[in-house]
Amino acid sequence: MSARPQPAGWVSLQGRYAGSASRFLAYVIDLVISTAAFTLAVAGVSFVIETITRHSITWTTGSGAVTTAVFVAWEFFYFGYSWAASGKTVGMAVLGIRVVQADGTGADAWRGVVRALVFPFSFLFLGLGLLGILVQSQHQALHDLIAGTAVVYAWDARAARLRFLAREAETGPTPAPRRRVRPPGATPSE
Repeated sequence: MSARPQPAGWVSLQGRYAGSASRFLAYVIDLVISTAAFTLAVAGVSFVIETITRHSITWTTGSGAVTTAVFVAWEFFYFGYSWAASGKTVGMAVLGIRVVQADGTGADAWRGVVRALVFPFSFLFLGLGLLGILVQSQHQALHDLIAGTAVVYAWDARAARLRFLAREAETGPTPAPRRRVRPPGATPSE
């Protein structure tokens, strides 16, 4: 299939730096997913321990610091592994954004890990490390600058829709299955 020329005035976001709204929404989606996964894992461990020992476990009494430390480690793993493995988390994939090197090439695995390790520094001092997303032309936060990364739009929904419509125009619409209509009073064998 050959690439079709785009209409005049058509602008693709693919490869452009992702804005603050897209990045924030992806982060919120990831927080919900990672927190739900952690909560389900803790509930599963509690259930198994309670089933085996017949003693219930309370995760906050006396072990609140341990639970918090495990949750923080889980968050580092969730973000670090996602960025290192594919350059995007689930929330980023939903919104069509991904982490790349500052020059636009695909990010190395170690950059994803470094980005996850320095990510909390962007939230220090009332989130001043995130200010770069709003004021820089590359929309890089402090953790992006340290890791040498940027966040860009990876797909363009508008282009995908146009490709779908072009494919449908080439093949024609799929005809609806025809139903055989029997005259009133006819039996199925007729």
